[in-house]
Amino acid sequence: MRRVRTELWLRRWLVGIVVCLGCLAAGSPANAADFDRQQSLALTGVEWPAPEEVWEVVALKNYNTRLVVLSTALLGVAAGLVGSFLLLRKRSLMGDALSHATLPGIGIAFAIGASLGGTGKSLPLLLAGATVSGVIGVLVMLAIRNSTRLRDDVAMGLVLSVFFGIGVAILGMVQTMPQASAAGLESFIYGKTASMVKSDFFFIASVAAVSALIAVVFFKEFTLLCFDDDYAASQGWPAFGLDLLLLGLVTAVTVIGLQAVGLILVIAFLITPPTAARFWTERLPKMMGISAFIGALSGWLGASLSALLPRLPAGAVIVLVAASLFVISMFFAPARGVIGRWLRHRRLRKKVNRQHLLRAAYELLEARTRQNGNGKREMPIINVPFSRADLQSKRTWSPRELARIVRSEIAMGHLEDAGEGRLRLSEEGFGEAARITRNHRLWEVYLVKHADIAPSHVDRDADMVEHILEADLVRRLEEELRDRDAWIPSPHLIQ
Repeated sequence: MRRVRTELWLRRWLVGIVVCLGCLAAGSPANAADFDRQQSLALTGVEWPAPEEVWEVVALKNYNTRLVVLSTALLGVAAGLVGSFLLLRKRSLMGDALSHATLPGIGIAFAIGASLGGTGKSLPLLLAGATVSGVIGVLVMLAIRNSTRLRDDVAMGLVLSVFFGIGVAILGMVQTMPQASAAGLESFIYGKTASMVKSDFFFIASVAAVSALIAVVFFKEFTLLCFDDDYAASQGWPAFGLDLLLLGLVTAVTVIGLQAVGLILVIAFLITPPTAARFWTERLPKMMGISAFIGALSGWLGASLSALLPRLPAGAVIVLVAASLFVISMFFAPARGVIGRWLRHRRLRKKVNRQHLLRAAYELLEARTRQNGNGKREMPIINVPFSRADLQSKRTWSPRELARIVRSEIAMGHLEDAGEGRLRLSEEGFGEAARITRNHRLWEVYLVKHADIAPSHVDRDADMVEHILEADLVRRLEEELRDRDAWIPSPHLIQ
């Protein structure tokens, strides 16, 4: 054991020394020339826009800026709506596979256009080739999934890697064609919105609008397909046809997103908005609306920032804005956000501790009450004091945690200081403790009577349920146990 610890310490020291040396080597300039090249971001050529330029972009006064911003915003709406179904269908990688599958079609379309005497850079021709290649990729994925036992993720991975490799090879061959120059085709890989013209805007806007309209019109059918496609098929719905239609929408959004964000980042535009919207609501219609809003806002802000800072690529900025909105949603969304869930858990924990303390105090008073002549227990006496040690024996609280709970209950008026370090339930606290204990025992008696659970095993089950018993459920329990008095004894021995 000692030898193993020594070896672990030696390894840690070696790793630390290597990391330190690497940092020193990377951070220390070799000479004065290297030192001169180390400059801040403010000196690397990034020119911050003037207020007039900011207002010009915000007000959409520039014609080209107006085309780019509106195009990316409409694309964001379509991507948000279609991506919601893609996310619920558990095919988040489908868009990634489709975007990579379009690359061979772009190269082939360019070669065809160049061989026919043109430049080959016609956007409709290139997008048509990308669409055909993407559809072929979808059909290959469906064929692999339906004819083999491979899962969807395996089929997507195969199509993604094989088609992208074919596309890279085709682009390599296109580079050597003497008929035309292939310069600029890399914009479909990384995205380039600055080259948009009026015809490109109308094409992207029309395809995005049609895709969004189809997603809204077939909302009920797509919802059924996403949640239970087997049930949809058993009820006579064309599940396979609906699946093809959904994949066709994904293909359309992916193709028109190539020029805006590029085939590498288009998957982020499809998945990030619906994933962020999922934190805000539990209902699909609201999720789709929020997803469309986040997609439009990402496209709007990303394109505007790229217009203000021309050296920043629009596709990357759009995706970064969408990622920022995702982070904001993940932390601050009230429904499913990290902070909201932490606050709810904290409130529930405080509620549970408060109810446990009041029930423990009630049971202490109950245990100290004498038997009357009829052999029945009297109601607990309110003004009987008890110590913190008595409460400590009822639960596994630490002294610090118990002190915090006691301070909280004193502040709420449920406990009173009885002097000499002792406590006492106030009138309000006694009523609350009696109610909590009664609900707990109602559930215990119900489990013993109707669930046939031994009395010695019901305490823990009731302890987990008593904190979420609503008034309606308590009333129904009282109706089930009509013979019970206002005061209910414990069906098991109280420790």
